[in-house]
Amino acid sequence: MTRVPLDASQRALAVGLVLSVTLVAFESTAVITALPTIAEALSGDSLYGATLAAYMLADLVALVWAGEQADLHGVRRPFLACIGIFVIGLVVAATAQSMTMVLIGRLLQGAGSGGFAPLSYIAVRRAFPVERQASMYAYLSAGWVLPSLLGPVIAGVVVDRAGWRWVFIGIAPLAAAVALLTARAMAHLAPSEVIIDRRPTRLHRAFQASAGVGILAAGLQNKHLLLAAPLCIAGIAIALPALRFMLPAGVFRARRGLPAIVAVRFLATATFLGVDSFVPLAADRLHGARPIVQGFVISGAAITWTIGQAVTARRVDRINPGRVSAMGFGFLLIGIATVAPVLSPSWPLPLVFATWAIGGFGMGILFNPTTVASMSYADDGREGEISSQIHLADSLGFGMMGVLGGSTVAFADRTSATLQSAVGVNFALAALCAVLGLAASRGVRARA
Repeated sequence: MTRVPLDASQRALAVGLVLSVTLVAFESTAVITALPTIAEALSGDSLYGATLAAYMLADLVALVWAGEQADLHGVRRPFLACIGIFVIGLVVAATAQSMTMVLIGRLLQGAGSGGFAPLSYIAVRRAFPVERQASMYAYLSAGWVLPSLLGPVIAGVVVDRAGWRWVFIGIAPLAAAVALLTARAMAHLAPSEVIIDRRPTRLHRAFQASAGVGILAAGLQNKHLLLAAPLCIAGIAIALPALRFMLPAGVFRARRGLPAIVAVRFLATATFLGVDSFVPLAADRLHGARPIVQGFVISGAAITWTIGQAVTARRVDRINPGRVSAMGFGFLLIGIATVAPVLSPSWPLPLVFATWAIGGFGMGILFNPTTVASMSYADDGREGEISSQIHLADSLGFGMMGVLGGSTVAFADRTSATLQSAVGVNFALAALCAVLGLAASRGVRARA
């Protein structure tokens, strides 16, 4: 297939989109590196998981809102709103005097950054020729390369030398610079003129789903059983109907086509976060590692994720997305099995860097083919809806595992249970998600 050259505006947009992803990646890797130190400094272990979940729950609402706004008004307006909220969240977290305020700051950061990914996908779909879109999705993933290599190191040095607050302060000016560059490149992207059977707004359902998952999280972390059980039941009862409305019909059965793709993305992100967010905690509490080392041990997975994306991007038009998804879950299972010895204080941390890199490669090879396959179902005028569904699955996977994993850490914090057992349960939950993902992969198909 002949590659159509990009004009100046397309090249500028490509640079802006990649920088936007890089910004979010730096923030994510830096905060995960610093979070164990923040929790220890503010006596906030009980809110460690909730802080992870808050970011994802806000992200859930933001991605739905951003997708709908992009279909109605173009991508520029919601992009500027998202980056403004993101900066406010950075300021709140940087000035926090308690873990609760850090949680609120992360909530605002999630509300801002949540729109970046769907808006980027929509911009690619509308601004670039079909034969260049798969490569653009890979370039967006490449925005994680430098943050994966340098983010944990920079964050560790900043925490050691200047304090954890500067992790948030240092990102704010970068966000302002990215806003100026990217918004200008987006100016020519108007909303789609083709509207096909537009569905009613799903924003209120997004709030309902986020609230339900939040109530479920409160129930799981409540130490009083008489309160915990009703909260969990209420959370599920509130969230489930909203998710059924927002996600493709048949997603809970992984029905062939888009529903299976969405199910696979949910299970993949849940698998990955079940390990990736708790390895730094184990490195801190079980191995006594410094912040720079805590970030280093998971950076290999982010690097190999990007390598896996690059491998599949070169031949995405010839890849069977279902088969590659199954391979990805296979690598994730190997990664979980080989990283589990980190629960032993005597296990060498450099080995964790190498073994969890296997899991990162699994995420990389399944991510781009499922992205391309999902966007094959996006008709003109519905790009925002489809892109928000796939990113909703990502956000739910991260959020739900943050909720469940955080509850195990909180339980260990207030009982005689050990941190090893809590993190071990999280690894087991991640492995279960990977096994379910293997089964769901059989239904992954792109639209002809």
